[in-house]
Amino acid sequence: MQKELQLWRFIENCLNKGERVAVLVVAESTGSSPGRPGFKMAVTEDELVGSIGGGVMEVALVEDSRSQIRDSNGFPAHNPRPVKQVHRAESPNSSGMICSGEQTVIFFGLDPGHLETVQKIISALENRRHCGLHISDSKIQVSNSVEDDFRFEQKSEREFVYQERLGCKNQLFIVGGGHCALALSELISKLNFHISLFDDRPELNTLKKNEFVQEKTIIESYEKIAEYISSGENHYVVVMTIGYKFDEVVIRKLFEKDFGYFGVLGSKAKMARLLRTLEKEGFDKDRLDRIYTPIGLEISSQTPEEIAISIAAEIIAVKNKAQ
Repeated sequence: MQKELQLWRFIENCLNKGERVAVLVVAESTGSSPGRPGFKMAVTEDELVGSIGGGVMEVALVEDSRSQIRDSNGFPAHNPRPVKQVHRAESPNSSGMICSGEQTVIFFGLDPGHLETVQKIISALENRRHCGLHISDSKIQVSNSVEDDFRFEQKSEREFVYQERLGCKNQLFIVGGGHCALALSELISKLNFHISLFDDRPELNTLKKNEFVQEKTIIESYEKIAEYISSGENHYVVVMTIGYKFDEVVIRKLFEKDFGYFGVLGSKAKMARLLRTLEKEGFDKDRLDRIYTPIGLEISSQTPEEIAISIAAEIIAVKNKAQ
């Protein structure tokens, strides 16, 4: 969410100065296109923030945007338009890239008259609320929310509807605030995740040092962890408490909930023994098999930072496969 908020704050600052801003949004993509739905870029005569995938196609659109900003008659402040780019050299709509994908980019302009709309988006993001961005060939507006993360329908060359749910679409819950949690928080904070951290040790140094999460909760007991973490397909849970017995408590309390990802840090032998114990007690075998443990991709990680990379990579793989 930090990148999203940074972009809209940049736009707000430009509009407050009376400047005009061209905004580029990837509405849809297929194949190996470098841009993905929701990628955004804001362009002024002298600056730009964000990216729609990079490369020569991005350079061309930036130059086109700046040309239209300088042309007061051509600036599309109230006339958003979609541009389809085909990343194949032989295509008549070739973007100049050869990665064999396609993407549709919506181009629209914002002027000081759109300041209130932009400020609504910023307010929602700052207060960790979702809001809906609605763009069509005739208007740009913001609502409290939309059902889908992304929706794009193109009725003709000029007629289209694009909707996006802005705000953090994914939430990471880290149970345990030690060195690995600190490293993981720093890494994941660069991605579009809202991060919540839980520990039962208020004096813990690494908990105090962790400035990368949006929420820290000193929990009275891990017996109460289920009160803080709800089911959700975009909810990702990482358990890395101080010890095996606390991991077991958390697993038992969260077992019946459904998450996009549920992983536990621990040695292979200890985790296998714990899962066997739970299975003997009658815990559902299929649900036990869905727990990622040992957590993370196998990269022979040793340090907290390496462990964090392996966990983050696994979470990203699961997220992108599901989405």
